[in-house]
Amino acid sequence: MQKIPVSLWTLVAGVIVTVISIWLGQNHNLLPVQASEQAPLVDGFFNIMFTIAIALFLVVEGTILIFLVKYRRRQGDNTDGVPVEGNLQLEIFWTAIPAVIVIGLGIYSVDVYNQMGGFEPGSHPHSSAHVTHVRGTALAATLDDTLPPTTNTNIGIGASPHSQGKQPDLLVDVQGMQYAWIFNYPNSGITTSELHIPVGADVQLNLSAQDVIHSFWVPQFRLKQDALPGMATQLRFVATKPGTYPVVCAELCGGYHGSMRTQVIVHTPEEFDSWLAQSQIAQKQDLNSLVAVNPAELSTSEFLAPHVHDLGISAATLAQLEQNNL
Repeated sequence: MQKIPVSLWTLVAGVIVTVISIWLGQNHNLLPVQASEQAPLVDGFFNIMFTIAIALFLVVEGTILIFLVKYRRRQGDNTDGVPVEGNLQLEIFWTAIPAVIVIGLGIYSVDVYNQMGGFEPGSHPHSSAHVTHVRGTALAATLDDTLPPTTNTNIGIGASPHSQGKQPDLLVDVQGMQYAWIFNYPNSGITTSELHIPVGADVQLNLSAQDVIHSFWVPQFRLKQDALPGMATQLRFVATKPGTYPVVCAELCGGYHGSMRTQVIVHTPEEFDSWLAQSQIAQKQDLNSLVAVNPAELSTSEFLAPHVHDLGISAATLAQLEQNNL
């Protein structure tokens, strides 16, 4: 029987490895749901790298297994193996192939970074939010104009090539602190501990840090950007799928780093307008006042003070009733 040429075996093995690698590289389900315009760009790059990694794994491990079987020591054979010293063609091959792969991935990654807006982050001034946390109370945030201004720099993910020169649809100032995120909407005067955005809107986050380096990461958006003390960074993106997604600090920032989590809520445009209106009503007070307190810490008169008009009594009467109950 005629022996099958090694070149034919190599061709068949190459086809099999290619098919398996491409299929697994596109059907691995290792990443969370895509929820931003930037996510498919990142996933496409990841899939290419994963496909190449699978192919290399199969080739290397498959060769090892074949050699283990074919060139194993037979029973009774105590002779030395065939001395083989170097192979110039093989050396060139396994040096050139990784070099081509690395250069190709490098060029591809630069293109992805450019499409995401990494080469065009803009500089936009933003206000600082001074946040205090009183023991035993809910999170309390005040805006403090006395804080030193944050240095504006071109760091982060800016406008994508097709939106360069355009103002974002929504601007949010984000401040990281141990161990919370504070979101301020400068155009509407709203401050909150959750990020609310409309689906399909071009959103720009101006990031800063109050104490140490933090990292703003939304896995479903495939976006991550450091928040640096004294230096502004930015993150610009478009959310594509309504839902609630975790916001994680991806930079070790202290003993309670693991608990520095919040969420980004992507609304439909109608839901976002409703949330915006409700939040503006809830925060009609002076921006220098407390925006969140623990009702349990308030006295009876303090708790009922906003409702004295609805109760049909005066503040003085309410104070007198409280004094009588002491």
